[in-house]
Amino acid sequence: MPQPRPTTLVIERHGTASLRSRAVSAGIRRLLRPRLAKAAALPFDDRALRRAAALDRLAGRAPTPRSIRIEKVRFDGFGAEWVRGPGASASRDKVILYLHGGGWVCCGLNTHRRMIASFSSAARVPALSVDYRMIPAVPFEREVEDCLAAYRWLLDERGTDPANIVIMGDSAGGHLTFATALRARDEGLPMPAALAALSPMLDMDLEGKLAHANMGLDPADPGVLLENLVEAFLGHLDLKDPAVSPVRADLAGLPPVLLTAGSTELLYCDSEMMARRLAEAGVPTTLQVWDRQIHVFQMFGPYLPESRAAIASLGTFVRDAVAGRLADPGRDTPVDLNRG
Repeated sequence: MPQPRPTTLVIERHGTASLRSRAVSAGIRRLLRPRLAKAAALPFDDRALRRAAALDRLAGRAPTPRSIRIEKVRFDGFGAEWVRGPGASASRDKVILYLHGGGWVCCGLNTHRRMIASFSSAARVPALSVDYRMIPAVPFEREVEDCLAAYRWLLDERGTDPANIVIMGDSAGGHLTFATALRARDEGLPMPAALAALSPMLDMDLEGKLAHANMGLDPADPGVLLENLVEAFLGHLDLKDPAVSPVRADLAGLPPVLLTAGSTELLYCDSEMMARRLAEAGVPTTLQVWDRQIHVFQMFGPYLPESRAAIASLGTFVRDAVAGRLADPGRDTPVDLNRG
Protein backbone atom coordinates (compact mmCIF):
# COMPACT_ATOMS: atom_id res chain seq x y z
CA MET A 1 0.00 0.00 0.00
CA PRO A 2 1.44 3.42 -0.92
CA GLN A 3 2.37 5.70 1.94
CA PRO A 4 0.06 8.72 2.48
CA ARG A 5 1.40 11.97 1.12
CA PRO A 6 2.05 14.52 3.89
CA THR A 7 -0.17 17.52 3.71
CA THR A 8 -0.41 21.04 5.07
CA LEU A 9 -0.65 21.60 8.79
CA VAL A 10 -1.90 25.08 9.62
CA ILE A 11 -1.18 26.31 13.14
CA GLU A 12 -3.16 29.38 14.16
CA ARG A 13 -1.89 31.08 17.30
CA HIS A 14 -4.50 33.29 18.96
CA GLY A 15 -3.23 35.67 21.65
CA THR A 16 -2.85 37.47 23.91
CA ALA A 17 -5.27 36.32 26.63
CA SER A 18 -7.81 39.00 27.50
CA LEU A 19 -8.08 40.41 31.01
CA ARG A 20 -11.49 38.79 31.36
CA SER A 21 -10.21 35.33 30.42
CA ARG A 22 -7.26 35.73 32.79
CA ALA A 23 -9.72 36.54 35.57
CA VAL A 24 -11.61 33.33 34.75
CA SER A 25 -8.36 31.34 34.95
CA ALA A 26 -7.55 32.92 38.31
CA GLY A 27 -11.01 32.04 39.60
CA ILE A 28 -10.62 28.44 38.48
CA ARG A 29 -7.23 28.21 40.17
CA ARG A 30 -8.67 29.60 43.39
CA LEU A 31 -12.11 27.91 43.46
CA LEU A 32 -12.25 24.88 41.17
CA ARG A 33 -8.73 23.58 41.67
CA PRO A 34 -9.26 22.68 45.37
CA ARG A 35 -12.55 20.94 44.50
CA LEU A 36 -10.87 18.85 41.81
CA ALA A 37 -8.08 17.96 44.22
CA LYS A 38 -10.68 16.84 46.75
CA ALA A 39 -12.48 14.79 44.10
CA ALA A 40 -9.20 13.20 43.03
CA ALA A 41 -8.63 12.01 46.60
CA LEU A 42 -11.91 10.07 46.60
CA PRO A 43 -12.39 6.62 45.03
CA PHE A 44 -14.25 6.33 41.73
CA ASP A 45 -16.98 4.19 43.29
CA ASP A 46 -20.73 4.02 42.69
CA ARG A 47 -21.32 7.02 44.92
CA ALA A 48 -18.87 9.14 42.94
CA LEU A 49 -20.48 8.08 39.68
CA ARG A 50 -23.92 8.99 40.99
CA ARG A 51 -22.65 12.45 41.94
CA ALA A 52 -21.16 12.85 38.46
CA ALA A 53 -24.39 11.75 36.78
CA ALA A 54 -26.32 14.33 38.80
CA LEU A 55 -24.56 17.17 36.97
CA ASP A 56 -26.73 16.82 33.90
CA ARG A 57 -29.92 16.58 35.95
CA LEU A 58 -28.98 19.74 37.83
CA ALA A 59 -28.25 21.52 34.54
CA GLY A 60 -31.69 20.45 33.34
CA ARG A 61 -33.33 22.65 35.99
CA ALA A 62 -32.26 25.76 34.11
CA PRO A 63 -34.82 26.75 31.48
CA THR A 64 -33.78 26.56 27.85
CA PRO A 65 -33.87 30.01 26.21
CA ARG A 66 -36.84 30.40 23.89
CA SER A 67 -34.47 31.26 21.06
CA ILE A 68 -33.09 27.69 21.14
CA ARG A 69 -35.23 25.05 19.44
CA ILE A 70 -34.91 21.45 20.58
CA GLU A 71 -36.54 18.20 19.49
CA LYS A 72 -35.98 14.88 21.23
CA VAL A 73 -34.86 11.77 19.31
CA ARG A 74 -34.97 8.22 20.65
CA PHE A 75 -32.52 5.51 19.68
CA ASP A 76 -32.30 1.91 20.86
CA GLY A 77 -30.97 2.30 24.39
CA PHE A 78 -30.03 5.98 24.33
CA GLY A 79 -31.31 9.39 23.36
CA ALA A 80 -30.40 12.52 21.47
CA GLU A 81 -31.86 15.87 20.58
CA TRP A 82 -31.86 18.25 17.68
CA VAL A 83 -30.56 21.65 18.74
CA ARG A 84 -31.12 24.70 16.56
CA GLY A 85 -29.62 27.99 17.64
CA PRO A 86 -30.85 31.44 16.59
CA GLY A 87 -30.30 32.04 12.89
CA ALA A 88 -29.67 28.38 12.05
CA SER A 89 -31.52 26.81 9.15
CA ALA A 90 -34.55 24.68 9.98
CA SER A 91 -33.49 22.28 7.23
CA ARG A 92 -31.61 19.20 8.41
CA ASP A 93 -29.85 18.56 5.12
CA LYS A 94 -26.59 19.89 6.63
CA VAL A 95 -25.86 19.00 10.25
CA ILE A 96 -23.39 18.91 13.10
CA LEU A 97 -23.24 15.56 14.91
CA TYR A 98 -22.21 16.63 18.41
CA LEU A 99 -20.61 14.37 21.04
CA HIS A 100 -20.45 16.02 24.48
CA GLY A 101 -17.55 15.89 26.91
CA GLY A 102 -17.56 14.95 30.56
CA GLY A 103 -14.75 12.49 31.18
CA TRP A 104 -16.79 9.53 29.84
CA VAL A 105 -18.80 9.56 33.10
CA CYS A 106 -20.90 12.74 33.23
CA CYS A 107 -22.60 15.66 31.48
CA GLY A 108 -25.06 15.30 28.64
CA LEU A 109 -27.80 17.08 26.72
CA ASN A 110 -28.56 19.63 29.44
CA THR A 111 -25.01 20.69 30.31
CA HIS A 112 -24.06 21.25 26.68
CA ARG A 113 -27.26 22.58 25.11
CA ARG A 114 -26.39 26.27 25.16
CA MET A 115 -22.85 25.76 23.85
CA ILE A 116 -24.09 23.48 21.08
CA ALA A 117 -26.74 26.06 20.19
CA SER A 118 -23.99 28.65 19.83
CA PHE A 119 -22.16 26.35 17.39
CA SER A 120 -25.40 25.79 15.51
CA SER A 121 -25.97 29.54 15.23
CA ALA A 122 -22.41 30.21 14.06
CA ALA A 123 -22.55 27.41 11.49
CA ARG A 124 -26.19 28.21 10.54
CA VAL A 125 -27.07 24.51 10.65
CA PRO A 126 -28.83 22.36 13.27
CA ALA A 127 -26.92 19.96 15.52
CA LEU A 128 -27.81 16.44 16.62
CA SER A 129 -26.54 16.18 20.20
CA VAL A 130 -26.03 12.55 21.25
CA ASP A 131 -26.76 11.37 24.80
CA TYR A 132 -24.56 8.29 24.44
CA ARG A 133 -24.38 5.77 27.26
CA MET A 134 -21.48 6.27 29.62
CA ILE A 135 -19.64 4.54 32.43
CA PRO A 136 -21.04 2.65 34.38
CA ALA A 137 -23.91 1.82 31.99
CA VAL A 138 -21.33 0.68 29.44
CA PRO A 139 -17.54 0.33 29.68
CA PHE A 140 -15.28 3.00 28.21
CA GLU A 141 -14.59 1.04 25.03
CA ARG A 142 -18.29 0.72 24.16
CA GLU A 143 -19.28 4.38 24.39
CA VAL A 144 -18.30 4.87 20.75
CA GLU A 145 -21.00 2.39 19.66
CA ASP A 146 -23.86 4.80 20.37
CA CYS A 147 -22.00 7.61 18.59
CA LEU A 148 -21.49 5.41 15.55
CA ALA A 149 -25.16 4.37 15.68
CA ALA A 150 -26.20 8.03 15.53
CA TYR A 151 -23.91 8.59 12.52
CA ARG A 152 -25.38 5.52 10.80
CA TRP A 153 -28.88 6.85 11.53
CA LEU A 154 -28.09 10.13 9.79
CA LEU A 155 -26.77 8.24 6.78
CA ASP A 156 -29.31 5.43 6.53
CA GLU A 157 -32.54 6.59 8.15
CA ARG A 158 -32.43 10.26 7.25
CA GLY A 159 -30.46 9.82 4.04
CA THR A 160 -28.09 12.65 4.93
CA ASP A 161 -25.23 13.10 2.50
CA PRO A 162 -22.02 12.42 4.48
CA ALA A 163 -20.52 15.45 2.75
CA ASN A 164 -23.08 17.49 4.71
CA ILE A 165 -22.15 16.15 8.16
CA VAL A 166 -19.47 17.49 10.52
CA ILE A 167 -18.71 15.42 13.61
CA MET A 168 -17.73 17.61 16.54
CA GLY A 169 -17.01 17.09 20.23
CA ASP A 170 -15.26 18.53 23.27
CA SER A 171 -12.84 16.85 25.68
CA ALA A 172 -14.00 13.21 26.01
CA GLY A 173 -16.37 14.01 23.13
CA GLY A 174 -13.32 15.02 21.09
CA HIS A 175 -11.91 11.55 21.74
CA LEU A 176 -15.22 10.06 20.61
CA THR A 177 -15.20 12.27 17.50
CA PHE A 178 -12.04 10.55 16.30
CA ALA A 179 -13.06 7.12 17.60
CA THR A 180 -16.36 7.37 15.71
CA ALA A 181 -14.73 8.47 12.46
CA LEU A 182 -12.09 5.73 12.68
CA ARG A 183 -14.72 3.05 13.37
CA ALA A 184 -16.83 4.35 10.50
CA ARG A 185 -13.83 4.24 8.16
CA ASP A 186 -12.86 0.72 9.25
CA GLU A 187 -16.45 -0.50 8.76
CA GLY A 188 -16.60 0.90 5.24
CA LEU A 189 -18.90 3.84 5.93
CA PRO A 190 -18.38 7.07 4.00
CA MET A 191 -16.47 9.79 5.80
CA PRO A 192 -18.19 12.98 6.99
CA ALA A 193 -17.20 16.33 5.55
CA ALA A 194 -14.94 17.15 8.49
CA LEU A 195 -14.10 16.61 12.15
CA ALA A 196 -13.76 19.28 14.85
CA ALA A 197 -12.42 18.57 18.33
CA LEU A 198 -12.27 21.04 21.22
CA SER A 199 -9.58 20.29 23.83
CA PRO A 200 -9.75 16.55 23.09
CA MET A 201 -8.09 13.82 25.15
CA LEU A 202 -6.60 11.51 22.54
CA ASP A 203 -3.82 9.60 24.30
CA MET A 204 -4.90 7.54 27.30
CA ASP A 205 -1.26 6.80 28.15
CA LEU A 206 -0.65 9.74 30.48
CA GLU A 207 3.14 9.61 30.60
CA GLY A 208 3.66 12.43 28.10
CA LYS A 209 1.00 14.68 29.61
CA LEU A 210 2.19 14.27 33.18
CA ALA A 211 5.75 15.17 32.13
CA HIS A 212 4.62 18.20 30.09
CA ALA A 213 5.27 21.77 31.23
CA ASN A 214 1.52 22.37 31.29
CA MET A 215 1.24 20.19 34.39
CA GLY A 216 2.32 23.30 36.28
CA LEU A 217 0.43 25.78 34.12
CA ASP A 218 -3.11 24.40 33.84
CA PRO A 219 -5.13 26.39 36.41
CA ALA A 220 -7.36 23.39 37.16
CA ASP A 221 -4.39 21.04 37.78
CA PRO A 222 -6.35 17.94 36.63
CA GLY A 223 -3.39 15.55 36.42
CA VAL A 224 -4.12 13.43 39.52
CA LEU A 225 -7.83 13.27 38.65
CA LEU A 226 -6.97 12.02 35.16
CA GLU A 227 -4.60 9.41 36.60
CA ASN A 228 -7.32 8.09 38.90
CA LEU A 229 -9.94 8.09 36.16
CA VAL A 230 -7.71 6.14 33.77
CA GLU A 231 -6.74 3.67 36.48
CA ALA A 232 -10.35 3.12 37.53
CA PHE A 233 -11.99 2.72 34.14
CA LEU A 234 -9.28 1.85 31.64
CA GLY A 235 -7.07 -0.36 33.78
CA HIS A 236 -8.23 -3.46 31.88
CA LEU A 237 -7.18 -1.98 28.53
CA ASP A 238 -3.90 -1.50 26.68
CA LEU A 239 -3.60 2.29 26.80
CA LYS A 240 -1.40 2.29 23.71
CA ASP A 241 -3.96 0.36 21.66
CA PRO A 242 -5.09 2.62 18.77
CA ALA A 243 -8.68 1.67 19.56
CA VAL A 244 -8.18 3.24 23.00
CA SER A 245 -5.88 6.14 22.07
CA PRO A 246 -6.87 7.55 18.64
CA VAL A 247 -3.64 9.54 18.35
CA ARG A 248 -1.86 6.20 17.89
CA ALA A 249 -4.17 4.97 15.12
CA ASP A 250 -3.64 4.84 11.38
CA LEU A 251 -5.24 8.17 10.50
CA ALA A 252 -5.15 7.89 6.71
CA GLY A 253 -8.44 8.56 4.99
CA LEU A 254 -9.93 10.85 7.63
CA PRO A 255 -11.58 14.07 6.42
CA PRO A 256 -10.22 17.58 7.16
CA VAL A 257 -9.82 18.32 10.87
CA LEU A 258 -9.97 21.37 13.11
CA LEU A 259 -8.38 21.04 16.57
CA THR A 260 -8.62 23.77 19.22
CA ALA A 261 -6.86 23.94 22.58
CA GLY A 262 -5.66 26.41 25.19
CA SER A 263 -1.90 26.90 25.24
CA THR A 264 -1.58 26.10 28.94
CA GLU A 265 -4.18 23.37 29.44
CA LEU A 266 -2.91 19.89 30.26
CA LEU A 267 -4.53 18.31 27.20
CA TYR A 268 -2.87 20.73 24.78
CA CYS A 269 -0.13 18.21 23.99
CA ASP A 270 -2.74 15.71 22.72
CA SER A 271 -3.98 18.20 20.11
CA GLU A 272 -0.40 19.09 19.15
CA MET A 273 0.56 15.44 18.67
CA MET A 274 -2.64 14.61 16.79
CA ALA A 275 -2.19 17.58 14.45
CA ARG A 276 1.30 16.39 13.47
CA ARG A 277 0.18 12.81 12.98
CA LEU A 278 -2.81 13.85 10.89
CA ALA A 279 -0.63 15.94 8.59
CA GLU A 280 1.82 13.06 8.22
CA ALA A 281 -1.15 10.83 7.27
CA GLY A 282 -2.23 13.23 4.54
CA VAL A 283 -5.19 14.75 6.40
CA PRO A 284 -5.63 18.54 5.98
CA THR A 285 -5.47 19.87 9.53
CA THR A 286 -5.75 23.17 11.36
CA LEU A 287 -4.60 23.48 14.97
CA GLN A 288 -5.82 26.56 16.82
CA VAL A 289 -3.77 27.45 19.89
CA TRP A 290 -5.54 29.96 22.14
CA ASP A 291 -3.27 31.84 24.52
CA ARG A 292 -3.77 30.75 28.16
CA GLN A 293 -7.36 29.64 27.64
CA ILE A 294 -8.87 27.03 29.93
CA HIS A 295 -10.15 23.61 28.95
CA VAL A 296 -13.14 23.98 26.54
CA PHE A 297 -13.26 27.75 27.03
CA GLN A 298 -15.95 27.91 24.32
CA MET A 299 -18.41 27.09 27.12
CA PHE A 300 -18.34 30.78 28.09
CA GLY A 301 -20.16 31.70 24.89
CA PRO A 302 -20.65 35.47 24.55
CA TYR A 303 -18.92 36.31 27.85
CA LEU A 304 -15.29 36.09 26.71
CA PRO A 305 -13.80 37.62 23.57
CA GLU A 306 -11.86 34.40 22.98
CA SER A 307 -14.93 32.17 23.25
CA ARG A 308 -16.85 34.44 20.88
CA ALA A 309 -14.02 34.34 18.35
CA ALA A 310 -13.54 30.59 18.68
CA ILE A 311 -17.25 29.89 18.20
CA ALA A 312 -17.33 32.10 15.11
CA SER A 313 -14.28 30.27 13.74
CA LEU A 314 -15.90 26.88 14.34
CA GLY A 315 -18.99 28.10 12.52
CA THR A 316 -16.92 29.16 9.53
CA PHE A 317 -15.15 25.78 9.54
CA VAL A 318 -18.47 23.91 9.47
CA ARG A 319 -19.87 26.10 6.69
CA ASP A 320 -16.71 25.64 4.62
CA ALA A 321 -16.76 21.88 5.23
CA VAL A 322 -20.32 21.30 4.06
CA ALA A 323 -19.71 23.63 1.10
CA GLY A 324 -16.72 21.54 0.03
CA ARG A 325 -14.22 24.35 0.57
CA LEU A 326 -11.72 22.44 2.72
CA ALA A 327 -9.73 20.78 -0.05
CA ASP A 328 -6.04 20.30 0.68
CA PRO A 329 -3.90 22.97 -0.97
CA GLY A 330 -1.52 20.18 -2.01
CA ARG A 331 1.72 20.92 -0.21
CA ASP A 332 4.45 18.29 -0.41
CA THR A 333 5.51 18.65 3.23
CA PRO A 334 3.85 19.83 6.43
CA VAL A 335 4.19 23.53 7.11
CA ASP A 336 3.28 25.83 9.99
CA LEU A 337 1.41 29.01 9.25
CA ASN A 338 1.34 31.09 12.41
CA ARG A 339 -1.74 33.26 12.28
CA GLY A 340 -3.30 35.66 14.70
